Amino acid sequence: MKRDPAILLLAIGQTLAWASIYYVFPALLLRWEQDLGWSKADLTAAITMAVLVSAIASPATGRIIDRGYGAALMAGSAAVGGLGLFVLSFVTQQWQFYAVWLAIGVAMAGCLYEPCFAIVTRARGIDAKRGIVLITLVAGFASTISYPAVFSLSELMGWRGTVQALAVLTVLAVVPILWFGGRLLEAGRQTDLPITATQGPVRGFLKEPAFWFLGLGFACLAVTHGAALHHLLPILDERGLSPEMAVLAASFIGPMQVAGRIAMMASERFLSNHALAATAFTVMGGSMVLLLFSGTSPGFLAGFVICFGSSYGTVSILRPLLAREILGGADFGAKSGALALPYLAASASSPFLGSLIWEFGGYDLMLPVLLGLAAVGCGLYWNAHRLAGAQH
Repeated sequence: MKRDPAILLLAIGQTLAWASIYYVFPALLLRWEQDLGWSKADLTAAITMAVLVSAIASPATGRIIDRGYGAALMAGSAAVGGLGLFVLSFVTQQWQFYAVWLAIGVAMAGCLYEPCFAIVTRARGIDAKRGIVLITLVAGFASTISYPAVFSLSELMGWRGTVQALAVLTVLAVVPILWFGGRLLEAGRQTDLPITATQGPVRGFLKEPAFWFLGLGFACLAVTHGAALHHLLPILDERGLSPEMAVLAASFIGPMQVAGRIAMMASERFLSNHALAATAFTVMGGSMVLLLFSGTSPGFLAGFVICFGSSYGTVSILRPLLAREILGGADFGAKSGALALPYLAASASSPFLGSLIWEFGGYDLMLPVLLGLAAVGCGLYWNAHRLAGAQH
């Protein structure tokens, strides 16, 4: 396999960025609840606001990428994220906690998968799939690194020392890695692709029903994934699993994401992206059933980890590819940013919505609701694909 230094750097940078900036929240949720004394709803409102800010900022980041400043965007955003983590270690009041996560939300908009994949797609065009797959194969281990590392560091130095260590890692490692990876990618950009964004209005795609079906379909999946992920440790705690077993199960979600991506690569000769997407929606819904009964048998827990991780692992690759197939490649940064808005808004609301449902009827109500959302999302996506096929 030919070496690709730009993709390798971005893969490492994305792994560390997700491990330190994103997965730190679900990994520390129980500790914050115990140490700070705030409710699940109060705590998860912070990540909701963070991802919502990320969603609002995504169209702007897409335009920045279209103008060729992707490397600076990713590096600068990671620096903001690292600073936010450092400040997080000093918070004592809810408003401070919320303010820090709002800043981290801005960082998420510019340094995680959405901008990274838009940069790769812009630079590589129809050849972007291989780069995206390779990045996600490596970055799929972010949760595998984050959960046990955060658990062990918190045992040694408390959660405040842990986020300080992650802040240092982000500033000293993630920032330069994303900068150099982005610069290499831009330097090797295909010369037959448009160099600048199209002049004049580029929002005509917002009038296409396929755009909204696609965006809302994946938004439903984002709620299902986000609510289950951020509440996973409390869900397993409620079902009587030890903290060590719960952390172990959460740690294996990352490898299962990688396994799903490898299976996707192995089956691409036989299955279209559309068939893979429909399968991912179905398997994600099934994983909610397995999680519901995870306390009764280790087999159900193992099945959940496999289905949940593998299905979402394929979705993270398929989303930009399907967006290009259904909406076209022109001004892809703008389209990617616009599609990220409903997706990230759904991700933003998912932890808080999960908390509200939990307060109303517990996790035994939340999980069936998530199953229903996965089914609705599959139907919406199917309509987007149908409309795109009719247009072509």
